[in-house]
Amino acid sequence: MPQDVASPAGQVAGTDLTLLLENLKTVLGMAHVLTDPADFAGRLVEDRGLYQGHALALIRPADTEQVSLAVRLCRAAGVAIVPQGGNTGLVGGGTPYGAVILSTERLNRIIDIDPLNATMTVGAGCVLANIQEAAAEADALFPLSLASEGSCQIGGNLATNAGGTAVLRYGNARELVLGIEAVLPDGRILSDLNGLRKNNMGYDLRNLFIGSEGTLGIITAAVLKLFPKPVRRATAMVACAGPYPALALYDKLRRENADTLSTFEYIDRFALQTVIRHAGCTDPMTEIHPAYCLVELTSANPADDLDARLETALAAAFEQEVISDAVIGTSEARKDALWRMREELSEAQKSEGASIKHDVAVPVSRVADFIETATAACKDYMPGLRPCPFGHFGDGNLHFNLTRPQDMEDATFLKEYPNFNRIVHDIVHEMGGSISAEHGIGQVKRAELKRYKDPVALAVMQQIKTTLDPDGLMNPGKLF
Repeated sequence: MPQDVASPAGQVAGTDLTLLLENLKTVLGMAHVLTDPADFAGRLVEDRGLYQGHALALIRPADTEQVSLAVRLCRAAGVAIVPQGGNTGLVGGGTPYGAVILSTERLNRIIDIDPLNATMTVGAGCVLANIQEAAAEADALFPLSLASEGSCQIGGNLATNAGGTAVLRYGNARELVLGIEAVLPDGRILSDLNGLRKNNMGYDLRNLFIGSEGTLGIITAAVLKLFPKPVRRATAMVACAGPYPALALYDKLRRENADTLSTFEYIDRFALQTVIRHAGCTDPMTEIHPAYCLVELTSANPADDLDARLETALAAAFEQEVISDAVIGTSEARKDALWRMREELSEAQKSEGASIKHDVAVPVSRVADFIETATAACKDYMPGLRPCPFGHFGDGNLHFNLTRPQDMEDATFLKEYPNFNRIVHDIVHEMGGSISAEHGIGQVKRAELKRYKDPVALAVMQQIKTTLDPDGLMNPGKLF
């Protein structure tokens, strides 16, 4: 993996740094300005270990006002800031280089729940799983769901416009937010915490910050949409001969069950085998199949017989030879076991050795074409390669991961990152797709963004960045 990282930004003379740290301690409290590297060592490394950074300090403001004061102090000293939530990102977007790490962990309050307006206002440091739990206690659903939901924070989810397994039904993070509060690079507070579904008072600044990866400011709070809590679900693992039958099954289920179809996850056989081998999961079927789909229908109506609907649809698909087999979860425990095979996939992959990961999106109509074309191209380039495609078939987002050949060293394989990026991303681009579906750009895809993004769009993005952050101190080296 090429270590094309940002050069240290915001370096200041020792006496100036000492003064900055003393001022930060005055504003935030001694206990929340950490300078011993041992206190924030885990925050210097990207989740997969691809990037190792260094920082001047770790600060932990308690509220938006403290974030604002800290940003003003750092700006006056010419010191860069890297916002961090749970640090679960996969593109090096939260790795600091000579900057102050600003943790949002103390901004973790559920500020308000309005069941009638179907909204929840939360601090950026709230862990996603805690938000889901608070919504459930209010007899509602917050549908954003990720493998890292037990540790990732909503501010980071919004900063990267996270997707997850429920995008098919509810949309990605951007579609789940009505209002935000953010601290700008000059310390001003942008306050737009409204719960309005319709609001045409000028530019939609909310969406400027969602997906900006902390380069335009720091999201400190958000108003989230809530949905009726599902009380029925029907879950199945379906086997098929490959991506084309899987796409045909998705189209059938979408047409017949669009009101209840919440999940349609594609899982290649090698991907399934990794969770069987390394996560203690049991193969749900007696025979081996080339591909699988995790399908779930959900409803807030207790009268809906979703099991019958799913069984009817799958029986018809079997008769039409679209699918080869299916296992329907007959109990909540069995449904959870089927889900576990998808949820453990990313972690189980690590046990197979180094993996070159691609988080891409193509039009739904092209997902099968992409899997077939990209798989063949990558295996032609490197015999023995073990492709591991899986992901959110219904919204066109695939995690096209490539596991090293069994007889190759990790370091040797990772040196091929640029070559595989070119192979995969060229195919994505030719199919009218995106090289980043839900993980962001960070450091990993900066050069790729320049290659594939419309140059006018890229120039406008840079103008916005320069206008809001003329000193380039907000998460420098990421995206641009």
